[in-house]
Amino acid sequence: MTRVCIIGAGPSGFTALKALREAGIETVCFEASDDIGGNWYYNNPNGQSACYQSLHIDTSKTKASFDDFPMPEDYPDFPSHQQIFQYFQDYVAHFGLRPHIQFNTWVTAVTPQDSGWRVHTDGGDQGRFDYVLVANGHHWKAAWPDYPGQFDGEVLHAHEYRHPSEPVSMAGKRVLVVGFGNSAMDIASELSQRHITAKLCVSARRGGYIMPKYLFGQPADKALLPPWVPGWLARRLFRWVYRFSVGDITRWGIQPPDHQPLEAHPSVSGDFLIRLGSGDIQMRTGIAELAGDSVVFTDGRREAFDVIVYATGYDVSFPFLAEGLVPLQENRLPLFKRLLRPEHPGLIFLGLAQALPSLLNLAQVQMRLVVPLIQGRYQLPEAGPMAEAIVTDERTHGGHYYASRRHTMQLDFARYEGEIARELKAGLARARRAG
Repeated sequence: MTRVCIIGAGPSGFTALKALREAGIETVCFEASDDIGGNWYYNNPNGQSACYQSLHIDTSKTKASFDDFPMPEDYPDFPSHQQIFQYFQDYVAHFGLRPHIQFNTWVTAVTPQDSGWRVHTDGGDQGRFDYVLVANGHHWKAAWPDYPGQFDGEVLHAHEYRHPSEPVSMAGKRVLVVGFGNSAMDIASELSQRHITAKLCVSARRGGYIMPKYLFGQPADKALLPPWVPGWLARRLFRWVYRFSVGDITRWGIQPPDHQPLEAHPSVSGDFLIRLGSGDIQMRTGIAELAGDSVVFTDGRREAFDVIVYATGYDVSFPFLAEGLVPLQENRLPLFKRLLRPEHPGLIFLGLAQALPSLLNLAQVQMRLVVPLIQGRYQLPEAGPMAEAIVTDERTHGGHYYASRRHTMQLDFARYEGEIARELKAGLARARRAG
């Protein structure tokens, strides 16, 4: 009998478990923590959650819902992390998945063995599996910048941040947030309130665009054009809408962007521009040097701070895989249909993407291909065509973004869903021809 192992019980892991259990495939899911939820488990005891107390999802509940278990009608447009976590609990309970998850179990090694995989955990050898589904997430290993000099104040990464008093008390302090992504904007907006910090600045190496949460009276992601609209046309139309609804981004003190809207992963915030416009947040250029109690910026400004919060992203990591087993470099892992390498078709990566508008339900779509593959009803292409498809797909989904580690995993969710459907049809036909 085919045996499958899933690493991680976040949304990718437990939706994969549900799909495999329904298909009658023997599956075990190993979870390092004492509960499901992954990154959305606040104060997760495994230390890998980046969830902060005030966190709300930036995707509307309609776009983030699982297709077989919609979010409750009484949820707001943008649920809090507490509501998302409860939604996960309800999903796992509804489909009876908890008995098939081994909690408090760290996977320590996954090695090739006899056309399958040997899995070891901190509890010992778990045996051989035909397929290993990797769902350990990619927002847990903090990426730290390297600047010349030394800062004498307190330093933390956004991954550690929980609220204005934990792990560092920000009360009355001069705080610098480094970064221009979603976490940077959320944390800066919260800390910039006058009763919390004495001063709040945000350092960004380059200018960018802040996407509103609402457009035309509804969540902005509901206004997305259908996937059959050419990407270049959709981006051009959105640029017109953005300039009409938001205007010149530099009027808030943001540097002139060196790219167009949607040529970078969107940073979404309903508060950040308001805080800038109210004078609660002040923009700064990139950091040139750390100088004791001060920071020197690339425009020559020198300024004193008490705390630096680095919201500088994450490194993709698979600590249970031997170095060199997969070609992971600078956060880029080229995968066929964002799932697997041609040389290791039994090692499948779930949710390893920066999906727009939502990552929560990406693995559900991916399992439409994975389940038939495991069952033998779907056949992969030859290695050559797979390699060509990897290049084509990366260009299709990320070719219009500026070059950055931030943009190595970009994915248009709706377009990808169509690609999976077409590849499934082709793979089923290949399997039938092969008998």
